[in-house]
Amino acid sequence: MNDNKIRNIAIIAHVDHGKTTLVDGFLKQAKLFRDNEEEMQQEQILDSGELEREKGITIKAKNIAIDFKGYKINIIDTPGHSDFSGEVERTLNMADGCLLVIDAQEGPMPQTEFVLQKALELELKPIVVINKIDKKFANVKKSEDKVIDLFLKLAQHESQLDFPIFYAVARKGKVFTKLPEGDLLLAGELPGDLSPLLEKIVEYVPAPAGDQDGAFQMQINALDYDEHLGRILIGRIYRGMAKPNMAVTIISGDGTQTKSNGRIKSIMVRLGLNWKEVPSASQGDIVALTGIDSKAIGGTITDPAVVEALPGLKISPPAVKIKFEANTSPFAGKEGKFVTATQLEQRLEQEKENNISLVITKADGGGYFVAGRGELQLSILIETLRREGYEFQVRKPQIVFKIVDGKKYEPKERLIIDTQEKYIGTVTEGLNKRKAELVNIETENGQSRITFNILTRHLFGLRSQLLSATKGNAILNSYILDYVPYDGGSEVYRKGVLIASEGGVAMGYALNTIQERGDLFISPSENVYEGMIVGINKYDQDMEVNACKARQKSGVRIKHDEITQTALKPPIDLTLEFALVFIAKDEIAEITPQNIRLRKVYLTKNQRVWAQRDRLTAFAKSQMGIN
Repeated sequence: MNDNKIRNIAIIAHVDHGKTTLVDGFLKQAKLFRDNEEEMQQEQILDSGELEREKGITIKAKNIAIDFKGYKINIIDTPGHSDFSGEVERTLNMADGCLLVIDAQEGPMPQTEFVLQKALELELKPIVVINKIDKKFANVKKSEDKVIDLFLKLAQHESQLDFPIFYAVARKGKVFTKLPEGDLLLAGELPGDLSPLLEKIVEYVPAPAGDQDGAFQMQINALDYDEHLGRILIGRIYRGMAKPNMAVTIISGDGTQTKSNGRIKSIMVRLGLNWKEVPSASQGDIVALTGIDSKAIGGTITDPAVVEALPGLKISPPAVKIKFEANTSPFAGKEGKFVTATQLEQRLEQEKENNISLVITKADGGGYFVAGRGELQLSILIETLRREGYEFQVRKPQIVFKIVDGKKYEPKERLIIDTQEKYIGTVTEGLNKRKAELVNIETENGQSRITFNILTRHLFGLRSQLLSATKGNAILNSYILDYVPYDGGSEVYRKGVLIASEGGVAMGYALNTIQERGDLFISPSENVYEGMIVGINKYDQDMEVNACKARQKSGVRIKHDEITQTALKPPIDLTLEFALVFIAKDEIAEITPQNIRLRKVYLTKNQRVWAQRDRLTAFAKSQMGIN
């Protein structure tokens, strides 16, 4: 295809601002599906992953292609959550323009600013879409002003301040070049479609730059695998043309300039949602190549006669890490399909190759450290492995420090919380306990936006705590603001736990007594083992309890009116997100396809006593300068 007829554009937006819905509209209005096809009735067509649909977020960047008046428009749908910023950064490189989708009520959000800055640094031509103009509390003028202020702050040069603005009701598949007059609540009922926006993309976004007649050069932005085709390398052709059976050289993207050779077997381009094999592809198009055994995301595929590397992909550094290990509990191997250390290692090595936003390294003494942007990104990986049938255990999340001149620096984040005005006191009280600094409070139409600066390690568990305290009326967003000297301060306070003193089957009689001492994680008839955490204590210290104790049998007949019914409170829902932020340094979360359990590192009381004694001895020696 002539490169002048190609447009590559990325859609960037905050979570739930409507970009995936907008992509759905593009797909449907481009007549890629018949009226009776299932996709015409679907929402979140691109978010096909089970976890993406459950959580309502885009996790993996994806691209589609539609035909509009003879132009091929490659559309890249990128994640909106900051934890998946690596996906955003590696895919923006394939685009020449971007659609910035903004919620008319919420305005630009923190992740909007982060991604827009990356897009402007890459010189992408922006088009702004103010979506959801029909919301009850939409303030289009204010949101538009905030967008302009954001561009004034982030623009690299004056020409980036001149950009088109559209107004949309994406769920109805309609955009307007001017803000409709009258009641905006009825804007979705006005005649219209997405054609004005598509026409502006063709007119405003530049055709891909590059020499179509030059030596072949392409950057690898993503990997895929097909059991019939083998490894698939996805990226944009920056120069020349790709043809089947063409010899190529692959240069690694990590700066080491490691080279290897290969030969292209087949070439595919997007047609709607699907890949279609083609006889050739030229400069500017986004393609998938097979036949090349390479895992070098960010690397360059070139003509062997002109070996020139493209600049490597720049990915934001990780802020949080978790240690993955093979399961060592007494129930190990009973509930998973893949249970050995070798199987876990192979799966994490595979993830290391395919996901450059995660930093995966072997840990001393066994296991792997997996470092990512935040809790959500790591919990998504854990849940993915769990659903694939893996059984393993993870340790308490840790901060990834920066070492500068021999000193430790830890990440500090800007935290923005949107909630109802009546919960301002609840939110500020909870953040004060986590030593957060209040920056600003804005209130309008009963909705408040509260801004804090807070250490990343003090963010652990905050989301679930605030959602509970505000009855689900809190939206949290954050991004790394800076790195500050680590002061060795204390962790967020947590009560002690209730530890099973012996293994067996939990009995209702025993749990009825134990629940007076705290809140339970388990129900009657569940299997437990010694050292397993069965609940939260009312007090600071840990307490051993016997969850398997049955009512003592007696030869004396009990009168019917003396028999008391066991009234157990519902146990705490032990979700993955809760487990990760709840466990302490001496505790482990056991993850299986069927269950999530918490346990102590040392299962018996004697082991825990000796371990505590060793820690105290080591601390005393360090204070006295004794090795």
